[in-house]
Amino acid sequence: MAKLAVTASGGNVFADLGLADAEGQHVKAGLVSKLAEVIADRGLSQTAAAKLTGISQPDLSKVLRGRFRDFSEARLMRALAALDSEVEITVRHDGREIGDPIRVRASA
Repeated sequence: MAKLAVTASGGNVFADLGLADAEGQHVKAGLVSKLAEVIADRGLSQTAAAKLTGISQPDLSKVLRGRFRDFSEARLMRALAALDSEVEITVRHDGREIGDPIRVRASA
């Protein structure tokens, strides 16, 4: 039986594969994962989630299947906010938080 070579991931599969904009793709993948989790937690169909987020159902389906390259991080954060989720961005320098976190919420 042939042996398989296994290489440990550096934590970002996009960087491991040498893809362009690996860090951005990693962030978007994380946001899409949270989006899928929120949709499931709320028991929403893709059609209902699409109406709430303003993303067409076919596009939402593509995003949830991992085809999110054409979606910006900001658009994904707005979709989460539209589903009553809050996205928080914390900036750290030398292990210390710089200012207050940035929060993305649904518009009132």
